[in-house]
Amino acid sequence: MTHPYARELGDFLRARRNRLRPHDVGLEPGGRRKVTGLRREELALLAGLSTDYYQRMEQGREVRPSDDVLDALAGALGLDDEERRHLFTLARAARRPLPAAVDHGPERVPDSTRRLLRVMDTPAVVLGRHLDVLAWNPMAEALLGCPDDYPPHRLNMLLLLFDDTLTGERSCPDWERQALECIGMMRAAVATDPTHPRATAIVGELSIRSAEFRRLWARHDVRASVSGTKTFRVPEVGDIVLDWDTYPLPGRPGPVMLVYTAEPGSADADRLQLAASLRATRSALADEHFS
Repeated sequence: MTHPYARELGDFLRARRNRLRPHDVGLEPGGRRKVTGLRREELALLAGLSTDYYQRMEQGREVRPSDDVLDALAGALGLDDEERRHLFTLARAARRPLPAAVDHGPERVPDSTRRLLRVMDTPAVVLGRHLDVLAWNPMAEALLGCPDDYPPHRLNMLLLLFDDTLTGERSCPDWERQALECIGMMRAAVATDPTHPRATAIVGELSIRSAEFRRLWARHDVRASVSGTKTFRVPEVGDIVLDWDTYPLPGRPGPVMLVYTAEPGSADADRLQLAASLRATRSALADEHFS
């Protein structure tokens, strides 16, 4: 059986090789080419490796590259710091035998974190390692809706992002960038445990039903995202552009708190407050109806 980390390493190398063009690395294209990116033998030459050795790496066969080989490949592929770390993470994991048992138990949100969410006056959610939404506060409901409206296994940022029933999201001008950020975060999670059943289920489902996801996932972009911007399209209010930052929760690596903020006094801050007021009004009317 192919080691799952070796397979992931091979896929990552192939995607990065296909991204390069001969002129990017000072080579003449020369003649007709069957591939759009570099050929295996061209990359092997640039990295100082035999073509056969490099080919075995891409195929996920039993190859355990040294750190010197990884450095040479990172240089030949022009990897940035984040991609380089990803390469080393996969390769070092592929050198080790798979553990007999891995903890795939449910992720939990501490009661103290839930209390903190409730008193925050800005949207915040807790995300699991595979982008499952484990908790969110009332301000976040103004942007994401009520969590009770979704089955628990559907509460996942990637699944929601590629849900065709959620209208408007795809028309945001930076939708693809936001999708790539989420996919990059999932790639980083998969690198730590490529056999995790939750990751397999999410990636498998989206690969079957979304051509867009397949295209973006195949890029093998990786991002341990800690901040960014996101556009929310709220029907009654319009577009709200918010900054977001992630904060790891205490304890073992896993869940993080993702907090959205707007510049005080900005139009986005005003729209966010209006969205929150509308949500609070709807919630109060619903409570009256059922009381």
